[in-house]
Amino acid sequence: MIEDRIAAIAGRKRRILGYEDYYKTAVILPLVIHQGELCVLFEKRSAELNIQPGEICFPGGGIESSDDDAMSAAIRECCEELGMAPVDIEMVGPLDYFVSPFNVIVYPYVAKLNNINNIKPNHDEVEYVFYVPLQFLLNVKPPKAKLEFKAVFSEGYPLDLIPNGKDYPFRKANFPQYFYLWENEVIWGLTARILYHFLNLLKD
Repeated sequence: MIEDRIAAIAGRKRRILGYEDYYKTAVILPLVIHQGELCVLFEKRSAELNIQPGEICFPGGGIESSDDDAMSAAIRECCEELGMAPVDIEMVGPLDYFVSPFNVIVYPYVAKLNNINNIKPNHDEVEYVFYVPLQFLLNVKPPKAKLEFKAVFSEGYPLDLIPNGKDYPFRKANFPQYFYLWENEVIWGLTARILYHFLNLLKD
């Protein structure tokens, strides 16, 4: 009965509209004690990777059907990339998930990594890791810029079906970008956005 299907909406769990069309990924913002100081661990991605080669990121990757949930995926990816065991990863909690304009949903988590002497980066994916003191990140004010996105009509788009056709007044989409500079490294993009969110939670 259609009435029963309508009534069932009341009990459904809300997701992001178009959820099935997004690539889902999970990452860990790792906190470590390095040289006696609380730090954030970052990875330098291998230059041989097809996606974002050579960029700075957090451990993480795609959520697979075999993963129990996003957190399980984040732990698995962290272990694969850093050569750690799940027992060395102490989950703290989730950060806000992020819907990227590039059709990606990211589920970030904060975790403490213990026994960091056991870290052995998988060089197929990770060139090296480095550590930035958390206190430095809390005190620094990162440069900020806006990346603007504009609508581009694909070939065959039915312009005749929308008001004003090719002159339709789309709302401008601005994507804030932060840049954290540490020694010779530049932390930017989605990694910096997640980091900025985490730091603001600590400040608030």
